[in-house]
Amino acid sequence: MMNNSLQRFSNHVDDYIKYRPHYPAEIISFLTEQGYLSKQSVVADIGSGTGIITELFLNNGNKVFAVEPNKEMREAAEHLLGRNKNFTSIAPTAEDTTLPNKSIDIIVAAQAFHWFDKEKCKTEFKRISKENGIVALIWNDRRLDTTVFLKEYEALLKKFGTDYEKVNHRNIGPEQLNTFFGAGNYKVKSFENNQYFDYEGIKGRLLSSSYIPAPGQPGFEPMLDSLKEIFDKCNVKGKITVEYDTRVYFGNLH
Repeated sequence: MMNNSLQRFSNHVDDYIKYRPHYPAEIISFLTEQGYLSKQSVVADIGSGTGIITELFLNNGNKVFAVEPNKEMREAAEHLLGRNKNFTSIAPTAEDTTLPNKSIDIIVAAQAFHWFDKEKCKTEFKRISKENGIVALIWNDRRLDTTVFLKEYEALLKKFGTDYEKVNHRNIGPEQLNTFFGAGNYKVKSFENNQYFDYEGIKGRLLSSSYIPAPGQPGFEPMLDSLKEIFDKCNVKGKITVEYDTRVYFGNLH
């Protein structure tokens, strides 16, 4: 993983748990229908964070190795999921997971791949994948312009974000995916996924991000003032909707 990524979320864990979007359960049924996933499949969730997608596979009965180098995020997942006998939490990185050779049926990276060293993690993923194993790279891709709120929220992030455009997962495109999977060697499936927030909820969603100013830093209070103004203008009966397309890029590595 990129060096500065390992601690970025340390101060955002509580908001991350409460306010980050989850992933549609249809991902499990889709991978099962495609023949990639069974209840016996062994899953490695790389950059597993607080265990949001880990839980989805645990609920399917899968054995999951959650690989998360950030101590605070990892410990939060252990607190939430540690009672599940199929859950194993480990601290290494995407580039050196320490998992055994040819041991994993499905490698998942949810909202995480853009933090990895792409060349090194590809070598590592090939090492730990079983012969017919697949990699699934997953992002909740927030829609930017389908509503007035989403347009103005994106403008807020660009205005106040400390390095929002630099670390945006949208920097991963066809060129990077073709390099990683091999040209034309991946498919994509998209699912609709929405969140519904009151003001405290959208504030928490904003504060779960790693690229915003921290409390006490320049821009923090003006950012919240701007958010409140946007919410007051756009809410319907005290709620706003954040729309996502959850995209799953999947394939074998060659």
